[in-house]
Amino acid sequence: MKRLARSAILSAAALCVAIQFVRPARTNPSTDSGEALAAHLAVPQETMRILDRACRDCHSNETRWPWYTEVAPVSWWVIEHVNHGRSHFNYSTWSAYDSARQAALLDRSCALVKGHDMPLGSYLLMHSSARLSPAEVDRLCQWTRSVPR
Repeated sequence: MKRLARSAILSAAALCVAIQFVRPARTNPSTDSGEALAAHLAVPQETMRILDRACRDCHSNETRWPWYTEVAPVSWWVIEHVNHGRSHFNYSTWSAYDSARQAALLDRSCALVKGHDMPLGSYLLMHSSARLSPAEVDRLCQWTRSVPR
């Protein structure tokens, strides 16, 4: 039994080391600041701070990659979340969306933060500073409603 336990532990350790060599790309694509949301819409400074603190990592090309994004399998999960978030809404490439899509994204953003569906709970576990207060949710939604359509 002791030999089996030792083999299992050594195998698990070897697997942990081996998976570190499977490294999906952590990307921050270069973007033209003229394509970003703030270049096209008047974003109040306080609202921009909320977007930066609570949304930037998954919804822009300016993701901050903390140390744990270097460690598999956590790195795989985080990279997938970032890629998925960018595919839904990337405020670094705001100009790529037509006006109908932009309006829908603003409306959806408000609905998601009001419903506490964004930021994701899994993100908040490691980034408690991204948690939005009711006043911040109101501020974000007031701004999204104020954008001319």
